[in-house]
Amino acid sequence: MKLSDKEIIDRIQLINSDNIGPVTFYKLLQQYQTAAKALAELPPKYKIFPRAKAQTELELAKKKGIHILSFEDDLYPANLKELEDAPPLLYVKGNPELLNHPLSVSIVGARNASINGRKLASKIAYELTNNEVLVISGMARGIDTAAHKGAMHAKGQSAPTIAVLGTGVDVIYPSENRELYEQITAQGAVVSEFPLGTEPQSGNFPRRNRIVSALSLGTLVVEATLHSGSLITARLAMEQGRDVFAVPGNPVESRSLGPNKLIKEGAVLIENSEDILNVLSITNNHQIKKLHSHIQKDLFAKPLDKEKNNVDIPQQLKSDNSEKKVLDYLSANGVYVDEIIRDSGLDASTV
Repeated sequence: MKLSDKEIIDRIQLINSDNIGPVTFYKLLQQYQTAAKALAELPPKYKIFPRAKAQTELELAKKKGIHILSFEDDLYPANLKELEDAPPLLYVKGNPELLNHPLSVSIVGARNASINGRKLASKIAYELTNNEVLVISGMARGIDTAAHKGAMHAKGQSAPTIAVLGTGVDVIYPSENRELYEQITAQGAVVSEFPLGTEPQSGNFPRRNRIVSALSLGTLVVEATLHSGSLITARLAMEQGRDVFAVPGNPVESRSLGPNKLIKEGAVLIENSEDILNVLSITNNHQIKKLHSHIQKDLFAKPLDKEKNNVDIPQQLKSDNSEKKVLDYLSANGVYVDEIIRDSGLDASTV
Protein backbone atom coordinates (compact mmCIF):
# COMPACT_ATOMS: atom_id res chain seq x y z
CA MET A 1 0.00 0.00 0.00
CA LYS A 2 1.35 3.38 -1.04
CA LEU A 3 0.77 6.17 1.47
CA SER A 4 -0.26 9.66 0.43
CA ASP A 5 2.27 12.50 0.48
CA LYS A 6 0.43 14.00 3.46
CA GLU A 7 0.77 10.80 5.48
CA ILE A 8 4.47 10.51 4.56
CA ILE A 9 5.02 14.11 5.74
CA ASP A 10 3.16 13.32 8.98
CA ARG A 11 5.41 10.33 9.56
CA ILE A 12 8.57 12.29 8.79
CA GLN A 13 7.44 14.74 11.47
CA LEU A 14 6.65 12.02 13.99
CA ILE A 15 9.80 9.91 13.70
CA ASN A 16 12.03 13.01 13.79
CA SER A 17 10.38 14.54 16.86
CA ASP A 18 12.33 14.55 20.12
CA ASN A 19 12.39 11.34 22.21
CA ILE A 20 10.65 9.25 19.54
CA GLY A 21 12.42 6.21 18.15
CA PRO A 22 11.04 3.37 16.03
CA VAL A 23 9.50 1.43 18.95
CA THR A 24 7.71 4.51 20.34
CA PHE A 25 6.67 5.45 16.80
CA TYR A 26 4.87 2.13 16.27
CA LYS A 27 3.19 2.27 19.70
CA LEU A 28 1.85 5.76 18.92
CA LEU A 29 0.68 4.66 15.49
CA GLN A 30 -1.08 1.65 16.99
CA GLN A 31 -2.78 3.82 19.61
CA TYR A 32 -3.87 6.70 17.35
CA GLN A 33 -4.11 4.93 13.98
CA THR A 34 -2.53 7.80 12.04
CA ALA A 35 0.63 9.86 12.46
CA ALA A 36 -1.42 13.08 12.26
CA LYS A 37 -3.54 12.09 15.27
CA ALA A 38 -0.43 11.01 17.17
CA LEU A 39 1.21 14.38 16.52
CA ALA A 40 -1.91 16.19 17.74
CA GLU A 41 -1.91 14.21 21.00
CA LEU A 42 1.79 14.40 21.82
CA PRO A 43 2.51 15.91 25.27
CA PRO A 44 4.71 19.03 25.49
CA LYS A 45 7.86 17.04 26.35
CA TYR A 46 7.95 15.82 22.74
CA LYS A 47 9.27 18.69 20.65
CA ILE A 48 7.58 18.17 17.29
CA PHE A 49 9.72 18.27 14.16
CA PRO A 50 8.71 21.33 12.06
CA ARG A 51 6.19 20.51 9.34
CA ALA A 52 7.88 22.84 6.86
CA LYS A 53 11.09 20.80 7.19
CA ALA A 54 9.17 17.56 6.70
CA GLN A 55 7.59 18.95 3.52
CA THR A 56 11.01 20.05 2.27
CA GLU A 57 12.35 16.56 3.00
CA LEU A 58 9.74 14.94 0.76
CA GLU A 59 10.21 17.51 -2.01
CA LEU A 60 13.99 17.05 -1.91
CA ALA A 61 13.64 13.27 -2.07
CA LYS A 62 11.46 13.52 -5.16
CA LYS A 63 13.88 15.96 -6.77
CA LYS A 64 16.82 13.61 -6.19
CA GLY A 65 14.95 10.50 -7.30
CA ILE A 66 14.96 9.00 -3.80
CA HIS A 67 12.16 6.64 -2.75
CA ILE A 68 10.74 6.95 0.78
CA LEU A 69 9.21 3.63 1.78
CA SER A 70 6.84 3.27 4.71
CA PHE A 71 6.28 0.04 6.65
CA GLU A 72 3.06 -0.59 4.67
CA ASP A 73 4.65 -0.08 1.27
CA ASP A 74 4.74 -3.19 -0.93
CA LEU A 75 8.42 -2.50 -1.67
CA TYR A 76 9.38 -2.29 2.02
CA PRO A 77 11.65 -5.31 2.70
CA ALA A 78 9.81 -8.18 4.34
CA ASN A 79 12.92 -9.20 6.30
CA LEU A 80 13.04 -5.82 8.04
CA LYS A 81 9.42 -6.09 9.13
CA GLU A 82 10.49 -8.82 11.55
CA LEU A 83 12.37 -6.26 13.66
CA GLU A 84 10.67 -4.68 16.64
CA ASP A 85 12.52 -1.46 15.83
CA ALA A 86 12.19 -1.64 12.04
CA PRO A 87 12.79 1.76 10.41
CA PRO A 88 9.42 3.56 10.09
CA LEU A 89 10.74 5.14 6.90
CA LEU A 90 13.38 3.79 4.56
CA TYR A 91 15.15 6.02 2.04
CA VAL A 92 16.26 4.24 -1.14
CA LYS A 93 18.31 5.62 -4.02
CA GLY A 94 18.42 3.15 -6.89
CA ASN A 95 16.24 0.09 -7.43
CA PRO A 96 13.96 -0.52 -4.39
CA GLU A 97 12.72 -3.85 -5.78
CA LEU A 98 16.10 -5.37 -4.82
CA LEU A 99 15.17 -5.05 -1.14
CA ASN A 100 12.99 -8.16 -1.41
CA HIS A 101 15.47 -10.31 -3.30
CA PRO A 102 14.88 -13.92 -2.15
CA LEU A 103 18.56 -14.75 -1.58
CA SER A 104 20.93 -12.30 0.06
CA VAL A 105 24.12 -12.35 2.14
CA SER A 106 25.81 -9.46 3.89
CA ILE A 107 29.61 -9.28 3.82
CA VAL A 108 31.31 -7.17 6.47
CA GLY A 109 34.76 -6.77 7.95
CA ALA A 110 37.67 -4.55 8.87
CA ARG A 111 38.11 -1.08 7.43
CA ASN A 112 41.87 -1.54 7.72
CA ALA A 113 41.67 -4.83 5.87
CA SER A 114 44.60 -6.76 4.48
CA ILE A 115 45.05 -7.07 0.73
CA ASN A 116 44.34 -10.81 0.94
CA GLY A 117 41.21 -10.13 2.98
CA ARG A 118 39.90 -7.67 0.42
CA LYS A 119 40.66 -10.07 -2.42
CA LEU A 120 38.78 -12.87 -0.70
CA ALA A 121 35.77 -10.63 0.02
CA SER A 122 35.69 -9.57 -3.64
CA LYS A 123 36.01 -13.12 -4.90
CA ILE A 124 33.26 -14.48 -2.64
CA ALA A 125 30.95 -11.55 -3.51
CA TYR A 126 31.60 -12.12 -7.21
CA GLU A 127 30.80 -15.82 -7.04
CA LEU A 128 27.73 -15.40 -4.83
CA THR A 129 26.33 -12.79 -7.21
CA ASN A 130 26.88 -15.07 -10.20
CA ASN A 131 24.82 -17.63 -8.28
CA GLU A 132 21.87 -15.22 -7.84
CA VAL A 133 22.76 -14.26 -4.25
CA LEU A 134 22.49 -10.51 -3.63
CA VAL A 135 25.44 -9.06 -1.69
CA ILE A 136 24.74 -6.42 0.96
CA SER A 137 27.30 -4.34 2.84
CA GLY A 138 27.86 -0.91 4.40
CA MET A 139 30.07 0.90 1.82
CA ALA A 140 32.80 1.43 4.43
CA ARG A 141 36.50 1.24 3.58
CA GLY A 142 38.19 -2.15 3.36
CA ILE A 143 36.06 -5.30 3.26
CA ASP A 144 32.75 -3.50 2.56
CA THR A 145 34.17 -1.71 -0.47
CA ALA A 146 35.79 -4.90 -1.76
CA ALA A 147 32.51 -6.82 -1.43
CA HIS A 148 30.52 -4.21 -3.35
CA LYS A 149 33.12 -4.07 -6.13
CA GLY A 150 33.31 -7.86 -6.41
CA ALA A 151 29.52 -8.13 -6.63
CA MET A 152 29.21 -5.47 -9.32
CA HIS A 153 31.97 -7.12 -11.35
CA ALA A 154 29.75 -10.18 -11.81
CA LYS A 155 27.30 -10.78 -14.66
CA GLY A 156 29.37 -8.87 -17.18
CA GLN A 157 30.14 -6.06 -14.72
CA SER A 158 26.45 -5.13 -14.50
CA ALA A 159 25.31 -6.95 -11.35
CA PRO A 160 23.57 -5.22 -8.41
CA THR A 161 24.53 -4.80 -4.77
CA ILE A 162 22.96 -2.98 -1.82
CA ALA A 163 24.79 -0.51 0.43
CA VAL A 164 23.25 0.41 3.79
CA LEU A 165 24.51 3.77 5.06
CA GLY A 166 24.92 5.26 8.51
CA THR A 167 24.35 8.69 6.96
CA GLY A 168 21.58 10.21 4.88
CA VAL A 169 21.17 8.32 1.62
CA ASP A 170 22.42 11.43 -0.19
CA VAL A 171 25.60 11.77 1.90
CA ILE A 172 28.64 9.90 0.58
CA TYR A 173 30.82 8.49 3.35
CA PRO A 174 33.70 7.93 3.16
CA SER A 175 34.14 10.66 0.55
CA GLU A 176 36.65 8.66 -1.50
CA ASN A 177 33.85 6.21 -2.32
CA ARG A 178 31.99 8.71 -4.49
CA GLU A 179 32.58 6.70 -7.67
CA LEU A 180 31.54 3.51 -5.88
CA TYR A 181 28.38 5.22 -4.60
CA GLU A 182 27.44 6.35 -8.11
CA GLN A 183 27.98 2.85 -9.47
CA ILE A 184 25.91 1.22 -6.71
CA THR A 185 22.98 3.60 -7.25
CA ALA A 186 23.15 2.89 -10.99
CA GLN A 187 23.33 -0.91 -10.70
CA GLY A 188 21.77 -1.59 -7.30
CA ALA A 189 20.51 0.47 -4.37
CA VAL A 190 21.74 2.63 -1.50
CA VAL A 191 19.58 2.50 1.63
CA SER A 192 19.29 4.49 4.88
CA GLU A 193 16.79 5.13 7.64
CA PHE A 194 18.28 8.56 8.40
CA PRO A 195 16.88 11.85 7.04
CA LEU A 196 18.47 13.39 3.98
CA GLY A 197 21.63 15.35 4.72
CA THR A 198 22.45 13.38 7.90
CA GLU A 199 26.23 13.52 8.38
CA PRO A 200 28.24 10.58 9.80
CA GLN A 201 27.90 10.19 13.59
CA SER A 202 29.32 7.32 15.63
CA GLY A 203 25.94 6.44 17.15
CA ASN A 204 24.34 5.94 13.75
CA PHE A 205 26.49 3.02 12.61
CA PRO A 206 25.33 0.39 15.17
CA ARG A 207 21.76 1.27 14.10
CA ARG A 208 22.83 0.84 10.48
CA ASN A 209 24.29 -2.59 11.31
CA ARG A 210 20.94 -4.03 12.40
CA ILE A 211 19.57 -3.24 8.93
CA VAL A 212 22.56 -4.85 7.22
CA SER A 213 22.06 -8.09 9.14
CA ALA A 214 18.25 -8.10 8.96
CA LEU A 215 18.12 -7.62 5.18
CA SER A 216 20.25 -10.74 4.70
CA LEU A 217 19.71 -14.46 5.15
CA GLY A 218 23.24 -14.64 6.54
CA THR A 219 26.22 -12.48 7.44
CA LEU A 220 29.82 -13.21 6.50
CA VAL A 221 32.68 -11.69 8.53
CA VAL A 222 35.99 -11.74 6.67
CA GLU A 223 38.32 -9.79 8.99
CA ALA A 224 37.48 -7.98 12.22
CA THR A 225 38.96 -7.07 15.58
CA LEU A 226 37.25 -8.16 18.79
CA HIS A 227 35.52 -4.83 19.36
CA SER A 228 34.62 -3.94 15.78
CA GLY A 229 31.27 -2.98 14.31
CA SER A 230 31.45 -6.12 12.17
CA LEU A 231 31.12 -8.29 15.27
CA ILE A 232 28.12 -6.21 16.33
CA THR A 233 26.56 -6.98 12.95
CA ALA A 234 27.30 -10.68 13.36
CA ARG A 235 25.78 -10.81 16.85
CA LEU A 236 22.70 -8.96 15.63
CA ALA A 237 22.41 -11.55 12.87
CA MET A 238 22.52 -14.32 15.48
CA GLU A 239 19.79 -12.60 17.52
CA GLN A 240 17.69 -12.23 14.38
CA GLY A 241 17.98 -15.96 13.64
CA ARG A 242 20.19 -15.52 10.59
CA ASP A 243 23.15 -17.66 9.56
CA VAL A 244 26.58 -16.34 10.55
CA PHE A 245 29.70 -17.18 8.55
CA ALA A 246 33.31 -16.36 9.34
CA VAL A 247 36.65 -16.73 7.58
CA PRO A 248 39.31 -18.08 9.97
CA GLY A 249 42.65 -16.33 10.19
CA ASN A 250 46.08 -16.31 11.76
CA PRO A 251 45.55 -16.11 15.55
CA VAL A 252 48.47 -13.70 15.99
CA GLU A 253 46.82 -11.06 13.75
CA SER A 254 44.29 -8.79 15.45
CA ARG A 255 42.07 -8.76 12.36
CA SER A 256 41.60 -12.54 12.73
CA LEU A 257 40.50 -12.46 16.37
CA GLY A 258 36.91 -11.47 15.58
CA PRO A 259 36.14 -14.20 13.02
CA ASN A 260 37.99 -16.82 15.07
CA LYS A 261 35.90 -15.93 18.12
CA LEU A 262 32.69 -16.17 16.10
CA ILE A 263 33.67 -19.64 14.89
CA LYS A 264 34.27 -20.74 18.50
CA GLU A 265 30.78 -19.46 19.32
CA GLY A 266 29.14 -21.48 16.55
CA ALA A 267 29.54 -19.47 13.33
CA VAL A 268 30.03 -21.53 10.17
CA LEU A 269 33.69 -21.68 9.12
CA ILE A 270 33.94 -20.45 5.52
CA GLU A 271 36.80 -20.93 3.08
CA ASN A 272 34.99 -20.09 -0.16
CA SER A 273 31.64 -19.11 -1.64
CA GLU A 274 30.58 -22.72 -2.16
CA ASP A 275 30.55 -23.21 1.63
CA ILE A 276 27.98 -20.39 1.91
CA LEU A 277 25.90 -21.67 -1.01
CA ASN A 278 25.72 -25.11 0.57
CA VAL A 279 24.41 -23.68 3.86
CA LEU A 280 21.87 -21.47 2.09
CA SER A 281 20.55 -24.39 0.07
CA ILE A 282 20.04 -26.44 3.24
CA THR A 283 18.60 -23.81 5.59
CA ASN A 284 16.40 -22.05 3.04
CA ASN A 285 15.34 -24.97 0.82
CA HIS A 286 16.51 -23.19 -2.32
CA GLN A 287 17.83 -24.94 -5.38
CA ILE A 288 21.13 -23.14 -5.94
CA LYS A 289 23.14 -24.01 -9.00
CA LYS A 290 26.62 -25.31 -8.27
CA LEU A 291 29.64 -23.21 -9.02
CA HIS A 292 30.90 -23.70 -12.53
CA SER A 293 34.58 -24.30 -13.10
CA HIS A 294 35.06 -20.88 -14.73
CA ILE A 295 33.61 -19.19 -11.65
CA GLN A 296 35.88 -21.16 -9.34
CA LYS A 297 38.93 -19.55 -10.91
CA ASP A 298 40.49 -16.89 -8.72
CA LEU A 299 39.83 -13.77 -10.78
CA PHE A 300 41.08 -11.38 -8.15
CA ALA A 301 44.38 -12.87 -7.00
CA LYS A 302 47.67 -13.75 -8.64
CA PRO A 303 49.44 -16.99 -7.62
CA LEU A 304 51.93 -16.42 -4.85
CA ASP A 305 55.61 -16.98 -5.48
CA LYS A 306 56.63 -19.78 -3.11
CA GLU A 307 59.90 -18.00 -2.39
CA LYS A 308 57.96 -15.00 -1.10
CA ASN A 309 55.74 -16.91 1.32
CA ASN A 310 57.92 -16.22 4.35
CA VAL A 311 57.79 -12.61 5.48
CA ASP A 312 60.25 -11.37 8.08
CA ILE A 313 58.65 -8.71 10.27
CA PRO A 314 61.00 -6.62 12.41
CA GLN A 315 60.65 -7.22 16.13
CA GLN A 316 60.81 -3.51 16.92
CA LEU A 317 58.88 -0.95 14.91
CA LYS A 318 60.57 2.30 14.09
CA SER A 319 58.74 5.55 14.64
CA ASP A 320 58.49 6.00 10.87
CA ASN A 321 54.75 6.03 10.01
CA SER A 322 55.51 4.82 6.49
CA GLU A 323 57.05 1.63 7.85
CA LYS A 324 54.04 1.02 10.07
CA LYS A 325 51.79 1.57 7.08
CA VAL A 326 53.67 -1.00 5.03
CA LEU A 327 53.64 -3.53 7.88
CA ASP A 328 49.83 -3.32 7.97
CA TYR A 329 49.75 -4.90 4.51
CA LEU A 330 51.99 -7.87 5.35
CA SER A 331 50.68 -11.32 6.12
CA ALA A 332 52.04 -14.83 6.60
CA ASN A 333 50.99 -15.72 3.05
CA GLY A 334 53.08 -13.00 1.43
CA VAL A 335 52.03 -10.04 -0.72
CA TYR A 336 53.27 -8.43 -3.92
CA VAL A 337 55.27 -5.21 -3.56
CA ASP A 338 53.38 -3.49 -6.38
CA GLU A 339 50.10 -4.14 -4.55
CA ILE A 340 51.45 -2.43 -1.43
CA ILE A 341 52.62 0.53 -3.53
CA ARG A 342 49.21 0.87 -5.18
CA ASP A 343 47.10 0.48 -2.02
CA SER A 344 49.27 2.41 0.43
CA GLY A 345 49.89 5.42 -1.78
CA LEU A 346 53.59 5.37 -0.87
CA ASP A 347 56.31 5.70 -3.48
CA ALA A 348 58.21 2.61 -4.65
CA SER A 349 61.51 3.52 -3.03
CA THR A 350 59.87 3.92 0.40
CA VAL A 351 58.10 0.56 0.12
